[in-house]
Amino acid sequence: MSTPVDDPLSRERSHLAASRAALRAMRADVESLDISDVTANWVNAAVLERQIEDRIKALADLSDTPLFFGRLDCLRAPGAGQAEGAAGERFYIGRRHVHDADGDPMVIDWRAPVSQAFYQASKKDPKDVALRRRFGYTGGEITAYEDERLDDPAGTETTSKLLQREIERPRVGPMRDIVATIQPEQDEIVRAGLSGSVCVQGGPGTGKTAVGLHRVAYLLYAHRERLARTGTLVIGPNKSFLHYIEQVLPALGELTVRQATVTDLVAHVEVRGTDEAATAVVKGDARMAQVLRRALYSHVSMPVEPVVVVRGSRRWRVAAYEVAELVRELLDRDIRYGAAREALPQRIAHAVLVQMERAGEAPDDRVQNAVARNAAVKACVKAVWPAVDPARLVLRLLSEPEFLAAHAEGLLDAEERKAVLWAKPYRSVKTAKWSAADAVLIDEAVDLVERTHSLGHVVLDEAQDLSPMQYRAVGRRCTTGSATVLGDLAQGTTPWATRSWPEALSHLGKEGAVVEELTAGFRVPTDVIGYASRLLPHIAPGLTPVASIRENPGFFEIRHAGDPVAACAELLEREGSVGLICADARVPELTGELAAAGIGHLAPGTETTEGVRLTLVPASLAKGLEYDYVVLDEPGAVVDGEPDERTGLRRLYVCLTRAVSGLIVTHGGPLPEQLGG
Repeated sequence: MSTPVDDPLSRERSHLAASRAALRAMRADVESLDISDVTANWVNAAVLERQIEDRIKALADLSDTPLFFGRLDCLRAPGAGQAEGAAGERFYIGRRHVHDADGDPMVIDWRAPVSQAFYQASKKDPKDVALRRRFGYTGGEITAYEDERLDDPAGTETTSKLLQREIERPRVGPMRDIVATIQPEQDEIVRAGLSGSVCVQGGPGTGKTAVGLHRVAYLLYAHRERLARTGTLVIGPNKSFLHYIEQVLPALGELTVRQATVTDLVAHVEVRGTDEAATAVVKGDARMAQVLRRALYSHVSMPVEPVVVVRGSRRWRVAAYEVAELVRELLDRDIRYGAAREALPQRIAHAVLVQMERAGEAPDDRVQNAVARNAAVKACVKAVWPAVDPARLVLRLLSEPEFLAAHAEGLLDAEERKAVLWAKPYRSVKTAKWSAADAVLIDEAVDLVERTHSLGHVVLDEAQDLSPMQYRAVGRRCTTGSATVLGDLAQGTTPWATRSWPEALSHLGKEGAVVEELTAGFRVPTDVIGYASRLLPHIAPGLTPVASIRENPGFFEIRHAGDPVAACAELLEREGSVGLICADARVPELTGELAAAGIGHLAPGTETTEGVRLTLVPASLAKGLEYDYVVLDEPGAVVDGEPDERTGLRRLYVCLTRAVSGLIVTHGGPLPEQLGG
């Protein structure tokens, strides 16, 4: 039996086919561009070719990804701040803009102003939308649709079944975008202006990472030219996490956003060493910034001899007190050490030129530059304001007790200074076994000498685990730009974990940032988040527990003396990804048991496939990752694997909240008492 011509589903499929044809035509137009006659030189040609290549990539049609996911039917010409459509106009909302041969839109980019009504409209505030339609897909084909009439105030608000299905859809492979499921409170954060910084406190499953990534995509859409000049950066906690999220922005057509860890940002030296927790806490304390500043500027001294410049038969003398005044002026201006050092010879040369002019000469800029390069001037600058290598400066502080004590006086006590000092000093920068915290200190010193390049926008994810000095390292990458800070205080698992967002934002240099809290859980089942929230009074007493809005409760089981490998085999019978999370020390044993059972598995950061859907995850790498189903092995061992109970309980909270559809907890030893009751 043939499908009726007026069948709505058939019409929507036809629009999808036409939209895909239009997208192919848009891409073909770009591919056919001839730039041979429009570029002045090979540099311009190379830049333009790169831009064209990026545009072609951005116009790719992913066959398994729906080109649009929603539709808006407008009531009338909207008012200010509402959807920009004429009366009765219809808009298809998708991942990118698509237009036909005449330039008329067939799909509207989800970031466009008109699209905001798709996320924000409700029966209480319909924003001049008569109907909102959501589409269900299998692969890249439309298989269902769902209508919500917003022009009927008598109707009741209903939960979208298609939206719930999309949220709960099994996940295999890297993280995917959430443009079809963005909620109103998330949309407000995504569309916040570029000039202001935003901090998002969000518990497990609230979508804070997705919000941060979509905010980047939105800002690139709304401020593309500005951010093309200044750059954008996403900072994650580790390489596994970055690999997990790396496909989200390209799927939205954004190919230029750099992704890095804090370790990548401060890679001035090779990190080969580790610190004890107590040592790392002191090195990560913000007081170390002042210690470094004192140590650096201790190299500046006041001159005791005049500067005598010989030019031809004339000798020009700048008295020691005059040079001292120039040095004090530069110190008072509080400019970078290196910039001041470069300015000093010019200041001395200018003093010489003033004398020349008083003597009746008419020197120009070339004379001033020549005087600044004079041997006597260079010798004075070398003695008064010597060059300092940042890594060698940190080497001295960590190696020489007297040098550290002199510049840490009133800042670090004797025990803290002892913790910072190397037990066995290294002889050179190259032979030193620098730790991750040392590299951050060097980065601070580098910035004291020469200003760090600032970007237009930085997204910092899992921020709760950063030390104050790490916050400073990130903050100087966006001193003239803005930041989106994402995290959960309850998931802080480092000894220096963030205690409050105002404190963290102060170290970041973004005291005026707005703090938003996401408490609606979209990813974690109700029973799972309820069980994990038993830990909150012990790890973050002031936080609001996440409330799961999932209609599908999933499942949750605790199996005493349960076999984690057997539980994995059981879950692999279902559709979707499976994560086996365990204490780091248990990884070798479980690796052997999985091999003996003939169950293949992957390491975190390796993309799952239909053939291998199980990932063995050390507890220390679980943060930020999600799996359809999780087996958590020996919660007690997870807690015991950390240096203190509070950190261990926070690590356990992270591990308990990685499941999207179901969690099985297996244990032979006792469960932590904080999970009781």
